[in-house]
Amino acid sequence: AYERICRHLAKSSNSVVVSVGYRLAPEYPYPTQFEDCLAATIHFMRTAEDYGVDPTCVIICGDSSGGTLTAAVAQAMVNREDLPKLRAQILIYPFLQGVDFNLPSYQQNKGVPILLKERTITFGLKYLNKDLSIMEELSKAVYIPEDLQLKYQKWLSPDNIPEEFKLRGYEPGKIHLLPEELRAFAKPAFDPVFSPLVAEDSVIAQLPETFILTCEFDVLRDDGLLYKKRLEDHGVKVTWCHLEEGFHGTV
Repeated sequence: AYERICRHLAKSSNSVVVSVGYRLAPEYPYPTQFEDCLAATIHFMRTAEDYGVDPTCVIICGDSSGGTLTAAVAQAMVNREDLPKLRAQILIYPFLQGVDFNLPSYQQNKGVPILLKERTITFGLKYLNKDLSIMEELSKAVYIPEDLQLKYQKWLSPDNIPEEFKLRGYEPGKIHLLPEELRAFAKPAFDPVFSPLVAEDSVIAQLPETFILTCEFDVLRDDGLLYKKRLEDHGVKVTWCHLEEGFHGTV
């Protein structure tokens, strides 16, 4: 599915492109995929010169769940002193949080192919090997543990999304305390490896220059918008491209 895209990227940018064949869920459960991508990134940066690549010019990139992995790997690399800093990260309509499935983009695009709201939640639960029976409950409200509500307001609030992206309709959701039966789900949902948007400020501030692509008709649009704001608030240079007629999977 990605060979033509990778060949195009290599040719048009005159770059070496490495595509990571990370192991897949459910046979290899989360966070195997992140661990594989991190291991591949570290190995390539250590051996980059063998491929004619300047190790200070390495960019990591991914789309959709690949954007999740890209963001998580970039965060994991910020405190490594044994390797050069990443030159940049490219996030193409990334999934960046599994905390709030009622952001404006989820409400507006819940029935837009190919990534329906229900499908997004299903994929997330399967990825985490969680019971699908809680899917309906997750889709209706925002469940935040009490000790994380201040962070939620600071980082994930729809107030951080420009008003122009609410014009197609938005009904603010209510924040509910987390029911006992959902706490098992919540633990990985608030892990930055699964939800890079909730990483600590100290990590966000050290991230490399970033390119973010968002699509108007995509449930994940607001993940990208919220991450853009977090990065810019910490002085990280962001190049943002928004496709006003774009949809998930448009690459």
